[in-house]
Amino acid sequence: MKIQESAENYLETILVLKERKGLVRSIDIANELEFSKPSVSIAMRNLRENGYVSVDAGGFITLLPAGQEIAERIYERHRLLTKWLTGLGVDPAIASEDACRIEHAKIRQQRDEEHDGAQRAAQSRLLAGGGQGR
Repeated sequence: MKIQESAENYLETILVLKERKGLVRSIDIANELEFSKPSVSIAMRNLRENGYVSVDAGGFITLLPAGQEIAERIYERHRLLTKWLTGLGVDPAIASEDACRIEHAKIRQQRDEEHDGAQRAAQSRLLAGGGQGR
């Protein structure tokens, strides 16, 4: 399940806003993330087209099962990291921001490792083939 870091951030934000407010619209996301409304609209279109969210006629956004799964995973990691950091004495607001940075750093690391592994596998296949396909 490949998804961009920014999409994960949007999905997590939708989950948090839904828990806080019940209903979520693009303007709520824009306000929460301090992003422009056009940027959020483009992101919502992409998430909708990829099956992560649905948007009803009233503009209310709902996480679909695939989006819900990602949002819950990211949010759980965020809560655990925040709790750990506050346990170390970090101010809760700073801990929450730092947890977000740590989450995304870990995700980038995993993607880099997956990419490196795929490249090594492709090189091994080429070498095993003895240069066939020329």
